[in-house]
Amino acid sequence: MRHPAVRRQCDRQICRENGIEAGCGWKIVRQQEEFMYYPDDIIEEVRSRNDIVDVISQYVSLKKKGANYFGLCPFHNEKSPSFSVSPSKQMYYCFGCGAGGNVITFVMEYENYSFVEAVKYLADRAGITLPEMEDSREAKARRDLKNTLLEINRLAANYFYYQLKQPQGRPGYEYLKNRKLTDETITHFGLGFANKVPDDLYRYMRSKGYSDSILKETGLFFIEERGSRDKFWNRVMFPILDVNNRVIGFGGRVMGDGEPKYLNSPETKLFDKSRNLFGLNFARKSREKYLLICEGYMDVIAMHQAGFTNAVASLGTAFTAQHAILLKRYTEQAILTYDSDGAGVRAALRAIPILKDAGISVKVLNMKPYKDPDEFIKNLGKEEFQKRIDGAVNSFMFEISVIRSEYNMQDPESKTGFYNAVARKLLEFPEKLERDNYTEAVAREYMIPAEDLKRLVNSLGGRFGTAARPEGRQEDRPRKKKEKDEGIRKSQRLLLTWLIERPPLFETIKGIIAPEDFTDDLYRQAAVMVFDEYEKTGTIEPARILNQFIEGEEQYREVAALFHARLEESLSNEEQKKAFSETIKKIKRYSLEEKSKKATDIKELQDIIRQKSELAGLQISLE
Repeated sequence: MRHPAVRRQCDRQICRENGIEAGCGWKIVRQQEEFMYYPDDIIEEVRSRNDIVDVISQYVSLKKKGANYFGLCPFHNEKSPSFSVSPSKQMYYCFGCGAGGNVITFVMEYENYSFVEAVKYLADRAGITLPEMEDSREAKARRDLKNTLLEINRLAANYFYYQLKQPQGRPGYEYLKNRKLTDETITHFGLGFANKVPDDLYRYMRSKGYSDSILKETGLFFIEERGSRDKFWNRVMFPILDVNNRVIGFGGRVMGDGEPKYLNSPETKLFDKSRNLFGLNFARKSREKYLLICEGYMDVIAMHQAGFTNAVASLGTAFTAQHAILLKRYTEQAILTYDSDGAGVRAALRAIPILKDAGISVKVLNMKPYKDPDEFIKNLGKEEFQKRIDGAVNSFMFEISVIRSEYNMQDPESKTGFYNAVARKLLEFPEKLERDNYTEAVAREYMIPAEDLKRLVNSLGGRFGTAARPEGRQEDRPRKKKEKDEGIRKSQRLLLTWLIERPPLFETIKGIIAPEDFTDDLYRQAAVMVFDEYEKTGTIEPARILNQFIEGEEQYREVAALFHARLEESLSNEEQKKAFSETIKKIKRYSLEEKSKKATDIKELQDIIRQKSELAGLQISLE
């Protein structure tokens, strides 16, 4: 049963006012956002009185394996269980997708609850009465404004939906039916119509008692001294929902030849188009391992109607780094389904490096001879579209195919130019093995002798001092430093996991490792809490520590991973002892190196040198 703070309902008031049978309107989440903050001890009581194994067992079939429980991850599609629940840590972690946290964050992610809603749900489950909290005047004003804007958007979405089914909305309804959308799809996405009357919605909102100053904040109206009017009129309306299913903005497609063809809400206190994706509220629940990225509303809607419920689109803007970061929360792989015309190809080329920088693997779908997914599915059907998804090309090979289209392979000079362009592109891979693999793949695809292409790559690499350069050159240093830093971070993750699982190890490292030896800011912050808790209680409750990071989703996921690092399971006991000793020395050595860079006097440097010398002969036991 869902918590009463989240109510899915149609707007019965609009239904009654307009003579519609109750219950037939679009079901929108109406979420009461309460930005209250409970004391840490209350949150900890709620967490500690909800055993994580009991709670997660309501959602996931778990089987005990050793000290932990395992099951299929509810946050990504998998066949072999990699989702671990630890009774001792009171935490969960998926070694497949990286989802992790405590019982509060599990309820937040699974039920799509806010933090406050999750705490309320778990408190109710444990029979805990939560105190009523007061907040500051400024916080209350911000909360009230945001809730008012959400309520106006919700009313507007229902109003547009109602208009679509009325005689004045007939042009919009016929447009959608001509696009082969079913009534079920229209309702599912809450599609509507903005009338030709330019102040229709404005007058409706004024009748609800909303002032011009509030309506101006919504981005739905032009509020002017000589008269106010709607921003959207004579348009099919597409409500834009955030991942919590709240209406935060709108897109409108004009009927007829008006301009612009598509119009989006402006930036508001609710809506930032560079940080939201159309359809993500549905796509995030898909069981597929990848998300399909397309260009427009209709592509997303057509794909969802055909069963591809993992499709999203940017909102009338180029794909951004913020979009990629948002996607990274839900997937490791994206397939671009942009239009097959020149503009679509350019958009794909811009999106590929952005997605890669966010750590997302990218493929590109070929839709020729059709322009977009909507057109493709209408003509060839969803089965053929699935075949194209299965055969989507690696993003690098797509980029090479675009380069190929710019050269005339019948002309020797142009053909040589293509080979040189390909070789320069291959130099983007810093790792020799990866570069060689792609060199062989390109050689096969374009019937270029593999050894000739490798020689060309190495020749250009030597000439320009790029990726194919010999090891040890000046340009290698940034890459090597990045690899070294990641190695240190991995060691720090491993040590924190060891300390949590075996608290007596604190006595082993006493006087050697302290929180300040954790050089990453987030890791050091977590280490301070871990060390402090051991000093105060002699035990560690990682789930309690994780409560401090819940407000930042990326942070709590990373801290959860901090507490679940693991060694290769095949290591022998002796090998694990050696690994522990080397991990301690590696962390301390790196910490001393960083301190030496910042040292300001000779005494400090001498002390660092002394510690380095002592470290070399230090014997550290895992026992």
